[in-house]
Amino acid sequence: MKFETAALHCGQQVDQGTLSRAVPIYRTTAYLFKDTEHAANLFSLKELGNIYTRIGNPTQAVLEERLAMLEGGTASLALASGTSAIFYSIINICEAGDEVVAANNLYGGTYSQFDSILPQLGIKVNLVAPNDPDNFRAAINEKTRALYCETIGNPGLTMTDIEAVARIGQEFNLPLIVDSTFTPPCLFRPLEHGADIVIHSLTKWIGGHGTVLGGIVTDGGTFDWSDPKFTLFNQPDHSYHGLRYAHDLGEMNKIAFVLRMRLVPLRNLGACISPDNCWAFLQGLETLSLRMERHSENGMAVAEYLQKHPHVDWVSYPGLSDSNNHELAARYLKNGFGGMVAFGVKGGMAAGKNFIESLQLFSHLANVGDAKSLAIHPASTTHSQLSPEQLQDAGISNSMIRLSVGIEHIDDIIGDLEQALDSAES
Repeated sequence: MKFETAALHCGQQVDQGTLSRAVPIYRTTAYLFKDTEHAANLFSLKELGNIYTRIGNPTQAVLEERLAMLEGGTASLALASGTSAIFYSIINICEAGDEVVAANNLYGGTYSQFDSILPQLGIKVNLVAPNDPDNFRAAINEKTRALYCETIGNPGLTMTDIEAVARIGQEFNLPLIVDSTFTPPCLFRPLEHGADIVIHSLTKWIGGHGTVLGGIVTDGGTFDWSDPKFTLFNQPDHSYHGLRYAHDLGEMNKIAFVLRMRLVPLRNLGACISPDNCWAFLQGLETLSLRMERHSENGMAVAEYLQKHPHVDWVSYPGLSDSNNHELAARYLKNGFGGMVAFGVKGGMAAGKNFIESLQLFSHLANVGDAKSLAIHPASTTHSQLSPEQLQDAGISNSMIRLSVGIEHIDDIIGDLEQALDSAES
């Protein structure tokens, strides 16, 4: 199936009892066992099936299978949020004493998780500038267990050369984890370019309407976890009778990463997604490719407008021909450059405040990927926990405004920006 068709059909087996065409919402905490043997088989992994909705749910299963298909992966796991998807991906590989090499141009919540929380668990994250892939290589040591980056950094919108970083990962037999939230699979599929694990905040463009929270992790199914340095996959798991995830799963070895994440972090820490939220994300997926066409079209128009405006100091958008990222963007993003635009207002912090408070169509809030246009000042909000040095390293200035350009008519979007920019200078 082509992407647009798969987004509507993949993963669903029509309920033969009701013949419901739409995916049902299974609002149940638990599922009946056929008999004692069936129950024992489910708990011992001799067969897969539904046990308890914290671990999985039929509505969730459709979402997971559909996303895996759309990403070109082998299996996905949906979780309560994008943040939990990131956290579980790291602790599914690393334990105390292990290290990760990550790009430093990350979303503020991810940056804090890597800079403050993971070190409390004994996991060190070495943050590097992703503009040169060799920075990843230089930071790798015998304790490194994974590489991590975002396709397009939040909020500076700088791109990472995924293929180059993936080659470095392959050189050292390290998985590359990519947060592709800003580039949903209709725009870019990191697994096709060497990534091993892909993360999305479903809350953003895939959901598309600013209504529900969720995250998802997709396993490419090609990474070899049998390397002894990945102890969590090679040493016996005594909670599953000595199971070694890299060796003892038979045909399920190709989904070892996602299966272990479901059975260990999710089952025991509990960041589960609700079936209602899964259903809402399935609705978003059905129109994702159509919405991204408009987001990208409007994003380009806004970037070109701002670039010519006398009250604007600079503009960052991967689609602009003079952008530092344009060569990478043109190579990777064949179906549009997305709806994120960052720019600086002349006049500094005061002018930026006036601009934000003068917006009428754009909503001032901490989210992206909504069908409605959104705006925020990252340095004082989403990235306010970063030090001045960390903000500088991440490319975030006090004048930066981050726009998530929606799917409204472009004339109305430009009109709101124009009147707000005029107010910013007054």
